[in-house]
Amino acid sequence: MDVYTAIKTRRSVRAYKSKPVPEESLRRILEAARLAPSAANRQQWKFVVVQDPERRKQLSQAAHHQSFVGEAPVVIAAVSLDPERMMSCDVPAYAVDLAIAVDHITLAAVEEGLGTCWIGAFSQEKVRRILNIPSRYKVVALLPLGFPNDNPRGKLRKKLEEIVCYETFSE
Repeated sequence: MDVYTAIKTRRSVRAYKSKPVPEESLRRILEAARLAPSAANRQQWKFVVVQDPERRKQLSQAAHHQSFVGEAPVVIAAVSLDPERMMSCDVPAYAVDLAIAVDHITLAAVEEGLGTCWIGAFSQEKVRRILNIPSRYKVVALLPLGFPNDNPRGKLRKKLEEIVCYETFSE
């Protein structure tokens, strides 16, 4: 599959089969995250892979009771190890770095025939406690991962002309 096909077919999956994720697929997906670029190549992140059913259930409760989070056979927590670092453009480095790495995960998952859903609705404190993450770090996203068990809907996106400007900003 080429990258454009992966981008076009990637979608947020909210229903998963109970079928386990093959270890080789998981390893390739995590390798895709490892290879993602980061500010000054610092790779100030950790990816906590959760496969234990009880811990996944706890994460789904911490994610405002989104049950599908715990139904996925794997949940990956993307964690910033340096949430205070700002880039010179006044944007937190972790937000950019982990967005790139998580997107690598989502696209690699498509290549492996798996689905994901970027979860930003969760209790930071509860997830830290469940995964034993020190308070100086920040959980940026939870990613349930598994074989999709739903019917894909078509993607609705704005027209290119609505989101792109040339040379200067315009509304």
